[in-house]
Amino acid sequence: MSSARIRGADAILRSLEAEGVPVMFGIPGGAIMPTYDAMAHGTTVRHVLARHEQGAGHMAQGYARASGEVGVAIATSGPGATNLVTPIADAWMDSTPLVCITGQVRSTLIGTDAFQECDITGITMPIVKHSWLVQDAREIPAVMKAAFHIARSGRCGPVLVDVPRDVQEAELEFAYPDQVDLPGWKPPTKVHPLQIREAARVMAGAEKPVLYVGGGTINADACGELLALAEAGRMPVITTLMGKGAFPETHGLHFGWPGMHGPKWSNLAMNSCDVLVAVGSRFDDRVTGKLAAFAPGATVVHLDVDAAEISKLRSADVPVVGPLKKALRELAREVGRLREEGAPAPEGWLQKIAEWREEFPLRYGSTPGVIKPQLVTEQLQSLTAGEDVVVTTGVGQHQMWAMQYLLSERPRSFISSGGLGTMGYGIPAAIGAKAARPEATVVCVDGDGCFQMTCQELATAVLEDLPIVVVLVNNEHLGMVTQWQDMFFGGRRSHVHLTRAVPDYARLAEAYGAVGITVREEDELQPALEEALGLGRTVVVDVHVDPTEQCFPMIPAGAAAVDMIEWEETEGVEAAS
Repeated sequence: MSSARIRGADAILRSLEAEGVPVMFGIPGGAIMPTYDAMAHGTTVRHVLARHEQGAGHMAQGYARASGEVGVAIATSGPGATNLVTPIADAWMDSTPLVCITGQVRSTLIGTDAFQECDITGITMPIVKHSWLVQDAREIPAVMKAAFHIARSGRCGPVLVDVPRDVQEAELEFAYPDQVDLPGWKPPTKVHPLQIREAARVMAGAEKPVLYVGGGTINADACGELLALAEAGRMPVITTLMGKGAFPETHGLHFGWPGMHGPKWSNLAMNSCDVLVAVGSRFDDRVTGKLAAFAPGATVVHLDVDAAEISKLRSADVPVVGPLKKALRELAREVGRLREEGAPAPEGWLQKIAEWREEFPLRYGSTPGVIKPQLVTEQLQSLTAGEDVVVTTGVGQHQMWAMQYLLSERPRSFISSGGLGTMGYGIPAAIGAKAARPEATVVCVDGDGCFQMTCQELATAVLEDLPIVVVLVNNEHLGMVTQWQDMFFGGRRSHVHLTRAVPDYARLAEAYGAVGITVREEDELQPALEEALGLGRTVVVDVHVDPTEQCFPMIPAGAAAVDMIEWEETEGVEAAS
């Protein structure tokens, strides 16, 4: 590529352009000011001005999760950089490809406790795939090329590029490299055929197999291959919160979601199977509960691009390391061949799980004059079924009700914080998803606790013309903490009551230039949701729901699936499914 003499700040932007980045999310400040000055001179990369750096980071995550591309967040030094730590940690836990660019104090001031100085590469070391403190402007093109390559290859994740102000101001001959040279970073590109053959033999011979599918399948763009494998082997599919949408949830082979708030039928299937095929999933404690009691009789086949995940928690009898798209394609071919040669399909097992689903449906009660939170997600599902909709969530009870009642037919249509469980994730992630998918309707299902952590980003949605619909499941409490205090701490409620009076969420939305709608009666709910979905503007629908409702079923933390607590119908309360 031909070279030209430019400043380091311009080199950052030219690098983003060379990577084909359409949008970045950030906030300017002193140490990153030369790069923002370069933006003023012109760039093809759209900049979305967030109201808080944490919001910018979550927007970049939402963009990455909705698009499958690398998200980009930019911030200044010191508090600007530390405000990115939560999104970086979230991206690390959920394997989200993220490039974070931070300004740093001048090179001569590093280590002097200068104004807004902090060692952000040191702070984030445990939660990034790699980080760079750029000390020479001539390094910028190669560093940026490597940053994007590492973020998106192998197991996806966040990287950090920290650039001192004087390095941004220095000049260099810019030429963007065509390739990267990283001897220490060699993620697998192939799958061993013997691993595939053995995995297929075990799967085809199973009487009670289960495909346990995580978010790695979506990251690998391997959802079509997963569908082919499930259909070739007639195997039931159970998807984690992060894997939601990896397999069509109205498909006859989809049987729910595992773990703490998964349905009883899903957990029975997981824990009664004779072969458990983990695909891009990591045996998270929220899935397994008491690990020693999880799927006790199962032979484990574990497919993952990250060799470090194999046998980390549950020993794999058949490890398959490599890109999931290739692994699943080859497995589908091999399992299909074995079926054609006479290996029986587990039809009786499928029928058994279907019977469990009929016997143990998701249920909740109804109380006159009170809106149940589950009804909110059920009505949202009925109004958006078949539409091009991306759902994001906060974290808590509303997140679990969204998992249970909102069905995802396509990958990248359900975006939530999994491993870190970050409250406040939903609104900025929705804005990032809208930037990635402007043609889609983007809905954030949020709680009143989560909403108040990042609601300032409603201004971003309005002013940047990135309209989202926020459906606020308002139970005037930190709901999940309240549930735990009621169930496991003797009912001693400590600092969980948020009240409905402050703030008035509809008026707050209007103050930000959005539309605010308050719903207090059940017959108001559907018309309000229909209006919000049809306006094409940023809308907050504040739905006042039953503050006493708890999220069931539930496996207590550290307990086994057999210890599941189910919803119990009480006198005068009608069960619903």
